[in-house]
Amino acid sequence: MTNEITTLLDQTATRLFGDLVTGSTFSAAEDGVWPEQLWNALEENGLTQPLVSVENGGAGATWRDSYVIVRAAGYFSVPVPLPETIAAGYLLSQSGIQIPESPLSLISPPEYGFSLTKDDQGAWRLDGVLPRVPWGRNVGYVIFSYEDMIVSVPVEGCTINKGSNVAGEPRDNLTFSNQAVEAAPGAFSSTQIGALIRAAQMAGAAERALEEAVSYAKERVQFGRTISKFQAIQQNLAVMASETAAAGCAAEMAFQAADYGEAEFEIAAAKIRNGEAGDIVTATAHQVLGAIGFTREHHLNLTTRRIWSWRAEFGGASSWALKLGQATIDRGGKNLWSDLTARYIDIKEYTSE
Repeated sequence: MTNEITTLLDQTATRLFGDLVTGSTFSAAEDGVWPEQLWNALEENGLTQPLVSVENGGAGATWRDSYVIVRAAGYFSVPVPLPETIAAGYLLSQSGIQIPESPLSLISPPEYGFSLTKDDQGAWRLDGVLPRVPWGRNVGYVIFSYEDMIVSVPVEGCTINKGSNVAGEPRDNLTFSNQAVEAAPGAFSSTQIGALIRAAQMAGAAERALEEAVSYAKERVQFGRTISKFQAIQQNLAVMASETAAAGCAAEMAFQAADYGEAEFEIAAAKIRNGEAGDIVTATAHQVLGAIGFTREHHLNLTTRRIWSWRAEFGGASSWALKLGQATIDRGGKNLWSDLTARYIDIKEYTSE
């Protein structure tokens, strides 16, 4: 059920992205130019911290409300770390750490190559490398969970080894030496929250890929008629539509579940489902459009490269499937049906309020 906050956030995000995310914005971003005008507009319109309370400078929205922003960011292939900033701000607010007024990044807890220790004064210090930090060169802080804490790391002063993902988005290695950081107890995993936002971005991108394929099929003429008239093309578009709908439903349900505070089951399901849908949607879209869809001038190129990149970040479908399967085994087969139906009832009651 849509409420006033959801509608306002959706309309604001769609308007800003439609006006400011242009071809020249993408070209400049892939050349390393930070889209200052876009980011300033997002901050001024309250889209960077929707999950933070009004008293602390945010919009006081829920995860269910914020889904429309993250999905739209994926739909428009927005070249700024907006989803990361939203998710990182949420983790900071939940742990009581002050939220910086800057773009933020989010990573999974590094498995090796760094150390987090306390100095003689009891302050936390970070040494080592944080790998493949989204938009590392552009953000002010990197946020991640470590053991039972949320850690906020200022980027200023670190050594930046620039890199990128398949989509051309910055994924930088940041090296720190005795860097003072803030850390506080936190109940949420940055991997889970990261997977949640990536699922919504992929759902939005899949929707855009479907629209591009449908539009092209209606215009492209072959053998005297548009290719949308051919049964094979109709079948491909129908498969794309069903996969896109499933991806969107899974992601949105996970966002709704996140308002309860414990949503690992739904997040895992969403990341798995969107990973599977992403493979089918991207392959089919490029089959429909042919060579033109691979050119830099066509938006499908931007969309599919992001789906390919996002599906592997914060855990791919296979790793989340292993977690979900292990959790099911640990609970026991006799509890599977009751677990599934109980979750459905809870979400159904929540969405009918």
